[in-house]
Amino acid sequence: MHQRNISTRLKRRRAGDPMREFDALPPELRRWLAEASLPWSPRSARRIWRQGLKTGGIDEALRRLESAEVATLKRDRLAQL
Repeated sequence: MHQRNISTRLKRRRAGDPMREFDALPPELRRWLAEASLPWSPRSARRIWRQGLKTGGIDEALRRLESAEVATLKRDRLAQL
């Protein structure tokens, strides 16, 4: 089970309508975001998703998202030490 309310050093930025952007995402990406540990913006998640699709399809896109999330969590943990 994922923890919620994780603090991060990432800047928060709101532009446009995040719910509309979220609703426009592919179902697999929306499902991943719903279970993610960090509060990803639809825009940044879509950017990583598209990079993965170009190189290897849905499985690669999901792997890239997981990798980006793990790297961000590691950076945040190291910064808190």
